[in-house]
Amino acid sequence: MNTPTPFWESDWNKVQAPLTALRRQLASFPSPPLRIMKVSQLDADLLDDELLETMKEQLWSAFSLFKPSLKERFKPELTLALNLVMYKFSIYDMGATYGSQLQNLIYRNERKHSGGLQSTATDAPLTKTQKIAFGAVTVGGQYVLERLNRIITAQGWGELPEDDLKKKAWSLIQSAGKVYRVVSLMNFLGFLYAGKYRTILERILSMRLVYAQRSSNRQASFEFLNRQMVWHAFTEFLMFMMPLINVSKLKRNVKRLLLPAALMSGNELSELPAHICAICHENNSSTTTSPGTASSTVIHNPYVTDCGHIYCYYCVKTKMMIDDEWCCLRCGKKVEAIARHVEAAPDKALEAVEAGDDKEDADQTEQDSQTLEKISK
Repeated sequence: MNTPTPFWESDWNKVQAPLTALRRQLASFPSPPLRIMKVSQLDADLLDDELLETMKEQLWSAFSLFKPSLKERFKPELTLALNLVMYKFSIYDMGATYGSQLQNLIYRNERKHSGGLQSTATDAPLTKTQKIAFGAVTVGGQYVLERLNRIITAQGWGELPEDDLKKKAWSLIQSAGKVYRVVSLMNFLGFLYAGKYRTILERILSMRLVYAQRSSNRQASFEFLNRQMVWHAFTEFLMFMMPLINVSKLKRNVKRLLLPAALMSGNELSELPAHICAICHENNSSTTTSPGTASSTVIHNPYVTDCGHIYCYYCVKTKMMIDDEWCCLRCGKKVEAIARHVEAAPDKALEAVEAGDDKEDADQTEQDSQTLEKISK
């Protein structure tokens, strides 16, 4: 019994040739570009750097029991071994660094995704050649540059004569470094525009970071950022307000509220000798661990306050200019006015002066009387 031919089979056979041609031209058709968040790619790079620094700290602490010269001598080799281990278990085995995996990113072979294949659901993995070349440049190249810099510094290539080959090699290396920095800057500007290749090496090897799971959304929590911004604004406000706050005045007002007047007046400064400036003594006590010398606290250019205590003019005038409610350090009363202090002469000296004045007056009187007698004769 013959099976009847489906009515659509002839039409299906007719469209096979156009469908085949259409599939071949699919790669040349324009497609929407694949957008990968630039901040995720940059965060992945920062995470890799932080992880490497953490591993280095652990490695250096392991060598703390050895001689420091041993670590400094083999530091490039130790760093090379650490980079090799991290490269082997990250990019070579999984096709992405640890920081990229935390950001849900993975490298793909961009050469397989040109044209209309840019946004395909399946990403082409990196080839073995790409992985080896990437490791040779990032790991091996870093070691070679570090060793070369040590040799150049130790032998002083930059200070050799201009016709020396080492001097020419040093100049060539410096020029190459400048060119590399300029090209890196241009590549980074291109990355900020297109968001495809972060470094020159990724662009050369066509290694692009894409989402490992495109259905996973990026969970961004701004709680930590908000907390940091609040604390930063608060500290900036405090730094702005602190110069405007009179700390000594605030401290004194608090003491007045909490302590009775007897304790305010009965302090150790009230027991100082009269020839010692209480302000100088307080300043020396707060700035040095040992008490100041006698000459540094003796009153110079004495001025007396309205409460009857004597200070240096510079000290008491400065305190009154800074704080219009400054209180005497000896008695705790508010100082409103000061006057120049004139020491009274001792009693015996005063009597001698008065006796001398009386004698001079008597002599003058006698001379005047004798003069008058001569005139009358």
